[in-house]
Amino acid sequence: MSQWSAAPAPFARRLLTVLGIDELGVYRVLRVADVETPEPRPGQFAMLATAERWGGGEDERPYLPRAFSIARRRIGESHFLLEDVGPGTRRLCELREGDGLWALGPLGRGFQPPRPRHRAILVGGGVGIAPLAILQDALEAEAATDVTVLLGFRDGARAQGAALLHGARVATDDGSVGHHGLLTELLSQELYRDSRAEVYACGPAPMLEAVRAMCATRDVPAQLALEAGMACGFGACYGCAVPKRGGGYLRVCVDGPVIDARELDCVSEHAGAPS
Repeated sequence: MSQWSAAPAPFARRLLTVLGIDELGVYRVLRVADVETPEPRPGQFAMLATAERWGGGEDERPYLPRAFSIARRRIGESHFLLEDVGPGTRRLCELREGDGLWALGPLGRGFQPPRPRHRAILVGGGVGIAPLAILQDALEAEAATDVTVLLGFRDGARAQGAALLHGARVATDDGSVGHHGLLTELLSQELYRDSRAEVYACGPAPMLEAVRAMCATRDVPAQLALEAGMACGFGACYGCAVPKRGGGYLRVCVDGPVIDARELDCVSEHAGAPS
């Protein structure tokens, strides 16, 4: 399988038009008309801000743009997975057809395809399932890799987000859907069944750390899509820096968000998607 390539993003944001928002339990899939964007590599992200009412407080002080993984590409469209976890995401969830959205991207480093004859195991937790949807699309388009999808959620309302992908095994903390227990328990079963696997993961920091440690113990390659608070998306502010194995730091926005697990001693608490 050849390396996936992606054109660099223009250093200017684009004003896009919202086509609609679809409900997936507590999640929302934001669909926008996006004809001129360079085709993203699975795992890349965009910085989003609404064209109107993007601010809070009495003086409507503007929010910083929010970083979101590109969840899917369709002809002329980009899709993003949202969860209302604060004022910025709440405003994005309020968007309706015809509204304007500022977008900057695609940004960052995405996933690399697995080696020939290796199985791809996609492991996603909560809203962190987003970049795995476009990754599943890319892997299945090339039809050269066996793909297994494992998704974990807090409860049944969030487990409805599993519909973003297909053929997934699901784990829930409360046992309301699928396996009652940790997502990493499903991953352990899969790695025991087949050692010729490569893991692709995105989710809360504790989940990513458990995946990293498990793969390190079993000498299984793993690529982790990290999330961290960002102000710029271009590596200038260092607000998303995470410690690197052997010393120094990696900037999630430019050295990631997808990082080889071997580059990390651990996944720090602020480098994971909300659960």
